Amino acid sequence: MEKKQIAIIGAGIGGLLACKYCLSKGFHPIVFDFGSEIGGVWARTIKTTRLQIPKAFYQFSDFPWPASVTDEFPTQQEMINYIRSYANHFNLMPHIKFHSLVKGISYDGPSSDAWSVWNGTGEAFPPEGKWNVTVEDTKTATTKVYTVDFVILCVGRFKDVPNMPKFPAGKGLEVFRGKAIHSQTFAEMDHDAAAEMVKGKRVVVVGFGKSGLDIARECADINGPENPCTIVYRRDHWKVSNWYPMGIPFVNFIFSRFTMLMVHKPGEGLLLSLLATLLSPLRWVVWKFVESYAKMTLPLHKFDMVPQQGVLKDMNSGLICYMPDPDNFFDAVKKGSIKLQKTPSFTFSEKGISLKDDDTQIKADVVIFATGFNGVEKIKNIFESPTFGRYIADSPRVGLYRECIHPRIPQLAIIGFSDAVSSLFISETRCKWLTALLEGSFKLPTINEMQIDITRWDEYMKQSSGEDHHRSFLGAMEIWYNDQLCKDMGVNPMRKKGLLANLFEAHGPIDYAQI
Repeated sequence: MEKKQIAIIGAGIGGLLACKYCLSKGFHPIVFDFGSEIGGVWARTIKTTRLQIPKAFYQFSDFPWPASVTDEFPTQQEMINYIRSYANHFNLMPHIKFHSLVKGISYDGPSSDAWSVWNGTGEAFPPEGKWNVTVEDTKTATTKVYTVDFVILCVGRFKDVPNMPKFPAGKGLEVFRGKAIHSQTFAEMDHDAAAEMVKGKRVVVVGFGKSGLDIARECADINGPENPCTIVYRRDHWKVSNWYPMGIPFVNFIFSRFTMLMVHKPGEGLLLSLLATLLSPLRWVVWKFVESYAKMTLPLHKFDMVPQQGVLKDMNSGLICYMPDPDNFFDAVKKGSIKLQKTPSFTFSEKGISLKDDDTQIKADVVIFATGFNGVEKIKNIFESPTFGRYIADSPRVGLYRECIHPRIPQLAIIGFSDAVSSLFISETRCKWLTALLEGSFKLPTINEMQIDITRWDEYMKQSSGEDHHRSFLGAMEIWYNDQLCKDMGVNPMRKKGLLANLFEAHGPIDYAQI
């Protein structure tokens, strides 16, 4: 039998995992990436970027970190070296085409309108249907169309289509005489060139997430209080400085099955629902402890940085931020190298920005927008079919069954668009699930059943995130989610030996290595 052709778009972590597991199942994958190297967001990023969670929870299940990497939170260079070693170890590089910009994908097959099951069969490869992938070689300016049996989109949320705020006419970037860029541009610059661009300049960073925090620290280190960096942001979100508060592993709060039992889960039965209700006071105590520890160890009150919402809400929204070396940051704030400015909105003037609340003027030579990305638009625009584009753009989280499959888009999966505390961990489990589906180990339920499950997860995410529901984020549901994937594949979701270990120990990638 001829090998099925699988097109994988993106050579970041998700794309490499998809390629590796497709090869392991006997498929023929071809990976397209418009860049010149693997790694996705890790390939080129801000100089001081580090991994935000302990490396034990951000590693490939069958390729542990080398002993030479001793830091719990590896640097960007250590991370990219690790990714390259993984790709070389599993001989993935020959399957990757760099400088390959996917201009669009079109489906040649029956309409999905009348289906009661995905692909009309519930299987990955129906009797009819192919995808045509139009790819431009950016080095030669030539275009080629590849016809494949299945497409896996691994383009992620955090790259390529910057999310830029809109301004009233006459009060936007057109009136500003300084330089304004998105954080992606800053991250992709040569490190020396980036430093030279901000040296001796008054910099305003818009946004106080991880990228905004890292950029502000770099600017403060370069310029000091003589040319302070001002962080302009709407509201505070929780910052944590230690994954082991008072010696207690914070990761156990996220990756343990017992913590999962405290939360109402999508699709849970009556017994689990009752248990979650009974344990909810304990959940409140656990997360209040985390909040109290953050307030005790960081001067959040002193600098008016205490969030109004609870830390669990930020966790469920993917907005909690690990702050390495917090003393360095708060020393910069004390010395005036970094200034914090909260405002609901602002506009531009010739010499800087004007805050909405009191018309405060902040002079700026450089403005860097650390305002995230429009991932939905990026996915939507890949499809030549307007109908498939509308399916993708129907919600901020993009409704996907098992966070991978759209019930009405045939022979296609999306990996890495729905995020988690450890994107590598969750992407690998998804790739194992997806390739099991591709080889026919199980079938998907009916489209109606898939839509019901998608709605359950929608309701959970909206309720747990509230007004911060801007994307798919599993939050405290990672173990529950992995359990569903394991059950679909017919493997035991209890990955540890013994009841107590399965209940109370943190589950990491190594526990899923044998799937």
